[in-house]
Amino acid sequence: MNIRFVTQKIHALIDYPVAITLIAMPFILGLGSSNPLALWLSVGTGVAALILTLLTDHETGVVRVLPYSLHLAVDFMVGVTFAIAPSVLGFTGIDAIYYWANAFAVLTVVSLHSPQKSPRVA
Repeated sequence: MNIRFVTQKIHALIDYPVAITLIAMPFILGLGSSNPLALWLSVGTGVAALILTLLTDHETGVVRVLPYSLHLAVDFMVGVTFAIAPSVLGFTGIDAIYYWANAFAVLTVVSLHSPQKSPRVA
């Protein structure tokens, strides 16, 4: 059994809900108590993720101008940024937990990505 089960289609389908969640959850959870950037980093990342998804060449892209490989690279960078943000920016409590949980989720999805099979040439 291949552990890498997150296909491009699955990834594309979860991109929009994830972007909306990154925008809304900081307000719902009341992030920003340890540093105002804890609120705005997620909101800004959510807006950027929404734009990235709209522009990615995959199943749910609207204007498909960016390669999916770039999308995955950006997702990886977001995961790493979220992992180190609490230490670098001094996030504590719920602010830190939120970013560490999101880093874990993003890096897990990227690491479980199933590579596209190249079409066979006859």
